[in-house]
Amino acid sequence: MHEDGRQQADRGASGVGHSGNAGPTRQRRSGSGSGQTRPRLRFVAAATTVLALGVSSCATSEPAAEPSASPDASQVETTKASYAIVDTGQVKCYNETVEITCPAAGEAFFGQDGDYLGNSPSYTDNGNGTVTDNVSGLMWRQDPGDKTTYSEAVAGADAFSLAGHDDWRLPTIKELYSLILFSGVDASSNRGNDTSGLTPFIDTKYFAFEYGDTSAGQRVIDSQWTTSTTYKSIVFEREECFFGVNFADGRIKCYPTSDRGTYFTIYVRDSSDYGTNSYADKGDGTVTDKSTDLTWQQKDNGEGVDWKSALSYCDALDLGGSKDWRLPNAKELQSIVDYSKSPDTSDSAAIDSAFETSSITNEAGEKDFPAFWTSTTHVAYPDNASNAAYITFGRALGYMNGRWMDVHGAGAQRSDPKTGDASEFPTGHGPQGDAVRIDNYVRCVSGGTTLVD
Repeated sequence: MHEDGRQQADRGASGVGHSGNAGPTRQRRSGSGSGQTRPRLRFVAAATTVLALGVSSCATSEPAAEPSASPDASQVETTKASYAIVDTGQVKCYNETVEITCPAAGEAFFGQDGDYLGNSPSYTDNGNGTVTDNVSGLMWRQDPGDKTTYSEAVAGADAFSLAGHDDWRLPTIKELYSLILFSGVDASSNRGNDTSGLTPFIDTKYFAFEYGDTSAGQRVIDSQWTTSTTYKSIVFEREECFFGVNFADGRIKCYPTSDRGTYFTIYVRDSSDYGTNSYADKGDGTVTDKSTDLTWQQKDNGEGVDWKSALSYCDALDLGGSKDWRLPNAKELQSIVDYSKSPDTSDSAAIDSAFETSSITNEAGEKDFPAFWTSTTHVAYPDNASNAAYITFGRALGYMNGRWMDVHGAGAQRSDPKTGDASEFPTGHGPQGDAVRIDNYVRCVSGGTTLVD
C-alpha cells in the first residue's frame, strides 16, 4: 500500500490499456492508445474489419473477420459495480503546458488522471458489425454510417436490425461518453484540412470514425454523435437540444434537435440501466454511489481555483475518516451529472439533491452554478497541454450576438486554461464564445482506481 492508503501498480507503456473488464485493474497499463484513425469513406487506406462487415456505405469483397477480443481480458479482476466507469485512457501526465514524467505523491501536479488506472477500456469485435464493451456490458453498432438529422436518428432506431437483434436504441449521453478516450487530441487547433496527424477520442481499432467533410463545407471537427438525452432547458435562447459527444474535439455539447444539422449515430443495446446512480448519504460529509463504488465529497470546495490548486486540494483533503481523495477524471465527474435537472427548470445544479453545490453569479449576472475541474488534461493539436477538461453543473455560457447565453447546457464537458487571467477573455473563446473562467470549483472523489507507480 502507498503511504496515503492508495494501492500502487507499475506504470507501463503509454497508450490505452485494452485489457480489462468491469472493476479496477491490477496490472500494468498496456496497449498503444486509440490507434491510428480507422479510414472510412473519404479516408484512403486498405479495407478493415469495420468496412468488411457490410454496415458501411463502402463496399468491399473482403470476408468478415473472426470475432476478436482485447488481449488478456480474462486476466483482469472485476467488481460488481452496475455502472462501471471505463477509464479515460489518459496515461500521460502534464504540468500547465507540456507533458511531464508522472509525479509522485508530494510533487507538483500529483493526483492527475495519468497517475491513476481505472477500468481499462476493453472491447470485443463480434465479427458481425457489432462491438461489445467488456466493461460496461453494452453492445454497439460498429459503424455509424452516413450523417443524418436528429429526427432521422431517433426514428431509425425502431427500424434498425443488426446481427440478429432488433432491440437497438439511441444511447444516453452517459452511455455514449463511456466510449470517449482522452488519448485523443483536440482537432480544433488543426489548421487546414489534413487529418492524417490527428487522433480521435474514440478507439478506431473497433469503431469506424470520420472527421468532418471539408469538401462539403463542414469543419474538420464536425464529428458530433447523437444521444437520446435532451436538455431540460434551451440553448441559444430558443433551441431545444440533445447532449452529444464530439469525438473529433473531445467535448460534450448540446446540439439542436431541429433538422438544420446532421450527425453521426451508433445504436446500442443491452444494459439499459447503465448510467443509473444509487446514492447513499454516509452522514460524514461524503456520499457513496453504490452503482459505481465511488465515494464523493458531499459539499464542494466553495471557491474557484486553478487546476494545479484543484489537484492539491483533493490530495490534501481529510474527510469522512479518509485521506484517500483525488480530483476525479472527466468520466467519473460526468457520471454524477443529473441530466433531468437544469438551473432554469429545477433552480438547481444538474446534480442529485444528495450533494450540496455552491451558487455563483455568472457572466450574465444571473444566479447560476459552477463548472468543476477534472483531473483530465484536454490536449490540443499537436501537443498543447495547457487546458484541462471541466464539467458544467450550471449553464454552459457563451458570448453570442453581443450577450452571454447558455450555449451548451448544464452537463456539458468543455475545457479551460489550467492557469491564467480570465479577464483576458471578456467575450469568451471559440466559435460560440465559451466562457473562460480558469478558476473552477472542486468536488473530490475516492475509490475506483489504482495508483500507478
